[in-house]
Amino acid sequence: MGREQKMGRTRRKGRYGAYFCMLAPGFLWLIFFNVVPMFGIYMAFTNFNPGIGIFRSPFTGLENFRYMFVLGDVKQVFFNTFYIAVSKVIMNLIFPLVFALLLNEVTHSGFKKLVQTVCYMPHFLSWVILAGILAGIFSFDGPINGIRGMMGLEPFLFFGSSKAFPHIIIWSDVWKEFGYNAVIYLAAITGIDQGLYEAAAIDGAGRWQQTWHITLPGIRTTIVLLAILALGNVLNAGSDQVFNLYNPSVYSTGDILDTWVYRAGLKNFQYSLATAVGLLKSVISFVLIAVSYWMAKRFANYTIF
Repeated sequence: MGREQKMGRTRRKGRYGAYFCMLAPGFLWLIFFNVVPMFGIYMAFTNFNPGIGIFRSPFTGLENFRYMFVLGDVKQVFFNTFYIAVSKVIMNLIFPLVFALLLNEVTHSGFKKLVQTVCYMPHFLSWVILAGILAGIFSFDGPINGIRGMMGLEPFLFFGSSKAFPHIIIWSDVWKEFGYNAVIYLAAITGIDQGLYEAAAIDGAGRWQQTWHITLPGIRTTIVLLAILALGNVLNAGSDQVFNLYNPSVYSTGDILDTWVYRAGLKNFQYSLATAVGLLKSVISFVLIAVSYWMAKRFANYTIF
């Protein structure tokens, strides 16, 4: 018996050793590309000079953070980021929910799957591709201005208007992501007991009453969970989307923290200031993510570990 136990332990050790070997590349990737670059945070507290390195550059303390709040464009960039990100979060909660409720009422399964697939596809397209598509649609001689011309309106330069640009960013993101987000709601709807609908129909409840009193309460936990988890994205306005769509004429309303840090650090060589702004954003995002997961556990009984 003792020999069998030893052999069993040996086999388990060998199996676990193979698992650890499989995890090793992932840990090495995490260390070299996520942990080691964290030492660059020190740059935010120095007057960084590439010629002498990070740790030999003069230490300035919180001077870069004080200078950050003196600059007027940084305040505007924070506002732009907050406005665009919050608008995206709200719209990406409402529109997928409405779409899922409407699609759930479709009885023809083939048509339902077709619509779901078509709406789901833009999620997998890169913003590099979508930026070219949107640039063609909203160009000066594109289809949108063609429709405006048929209505007797003058052509409008959408990507040159500081008022129109934030709305293009928000609604194009909703168009790209609402099909993917709707899948989550549809999955939650399928988990509702169908007997509740049958009982409600027997009692004379219409489709709207069934949706209001059965469907929405049945997916309430999912709605609350997605809303809480979205709190961590309040300062993530979509750098890849904005970077591929914006231009200098819309900096006043379209410039966000990520694109400002890119220009300040890599184009204007203000490495320390750009690091300070990026660090502040990361700290705020970390706090929001921690609060969102606490709220998820508190109100939706959702835990990661």
